[in-house]
Amino acid sequence: MKDLSVTLSGVKLDNPIIPASGTYGFGQEFLPYYDINILGSLSFKGTTAESRFGNPTPRIAECPNGMLNSVGLQNPGVDHVIAHELPELRKVFHKPIVANISGFSIEEYVNCVEKLTKEDQVEILEVNISCPNVHGGGMAFGTSPEAAASVTRAVKQVATKPVYIKLSPNVTDIVSIAKACEEAGADGLSLINTLLGMRIDLNRRKPILANVMGGYSGPGIFPVAVRMVYQVTGAVKIPVIGMGGISTARDVIEMMMAGAKAVQVGAANLVNPYACKEIIEQLPVEMEKLGIERLSDIQRV
Repeated sequence: MKDLSVTLSGVKLDNPIIPASGTYGFGQEFLPYYDINILGSLSFKGTTAESRFGNPTPRIAECPNGMLNSVGLQNPGVDHVIAHELPELRKVFHKPIVANISGFSIEEYVNCVEKLTKEDQVEILEVNISCPNVHGGGMAFGTSPEAAASVTRAVKQVATKPVYIKLSPNVTDIVSIAKACEEAGADGLSLINTLLGMRIDLNRRKPILANVMGGYSGPGIFPVAVRMVYQVTGAVKIPVIGMGGISTARDVIEMMMAGAKAVQVGAANLVNPYACKEIIEQLPVEMEKLGIERLSDIQRV
């Protein structure tokens, strides 16, 4: 029997598969397809202090080996999430939850963390300083070591659960930002978020996305994600959740060999609603082929 369990900052997961924020809602949409309790955890929809409608449409564009999105953090706001979404999720999902938090000021991040850290089922607070699809927040905090450290220090003052900072790949030196977050007290890191991209409608001679640019995700970014996870895990001592284009069990193992302790699966869920289930089922098969008994034994190459 292969051991798929992993541990993140003292939080034990049955397996390393976590649907990425923004690709799984609050879990309800996937209930018709399979028992979501097979997941290791679940990172719910990016949540802000106030409700957001998001960006104007069109906000999705297809790309070779992936997609562009500029959804813009559409969500019902933290108070609604706590009052309605989390109680509904608790009825159907009985494992630790990752709370994904975004903001447009340090005060907003602190407000959301202060509220969500009190939720029993929330075991990890994932602070997103890397969203490329909003103006005046998100990625603005994740493109300099100083700004990233400021957010980290502020949320750590009110958090009673481990804080993982979600980093942007749209930077020159992701290692310096990762180290700044670690020095500011981050318990872990999540990377990478989407790469900034753009498509043009040739017939209309205009950008396809109403927001002009959006985040590129899918298999096309996997080698970039592996490289950045490898660089960061070689420079910090805190655990890293790796993500970016993961769509197979072999991708999971490769990302863990790059140094990740767990992974998130994003765009694959939008293409195939069974993606996470199939990856979890295939992991023991791939472990057998590679002579791996326990995923937690995988060493960074």
